[in-house]
Amino acid sequence: MKTHYLLSNNYKVIGWVILILGLLTGIVFYKTILDGELLQTNVLVLYNSDSLFDSNNGFFKIIENGILDEIVAILIIVGGLMVGFSKEKIEDEFIFQLRKTSLVWAIIFNYIVLMFAIVLVYNMTFFEVLIFNMFTPLLFFIIRFNFLKYKSRNYDE
Repeated sequence: MKTHYLLSNNYKVIGWVILILGLLTGIVFYKTILDGELLQTNVLVLYNSDSLFDSNNGFFKIIENGILDEIVAILIIVGGLMVGFSKEKIEDEFIFQLRKTSLVWAIIFNYIVLMFAIVLVYNMTFFEVLIFNMFTPLLFFIIRFNFLKYKSRNYDE
């Protein structure tokens, strides 16, 4: 079975390391609010509008910003993509079906959770929910896919 969109199985372990490092760093970062304190550097922004009367407003500006949150987000996304879209050692039709149903389930489940958040969560807490929502489809997919693989493996034995 040809799966051109999947990475080699060798990327799965590297992906797990990157994903777990990103998640752990993200949890520590979120719990301690380290944003403005670590890794301050000049960055290019697409559009900047700190305040109405700031002379640095406009497109393509250089500003000073803490980049730890961006690094954490990229680690979670890259690690999650590597874990979720690396081939299994045996990539057959059953695994393809598990992958497909897990992906559909993750998207549907993610949007159900988001609809509840839209109705029940407000203000800055809702903004935090939206930030976490960037990662949840990928994380739901990985959890569901690995759960179904584990369940099928135990069922076969």
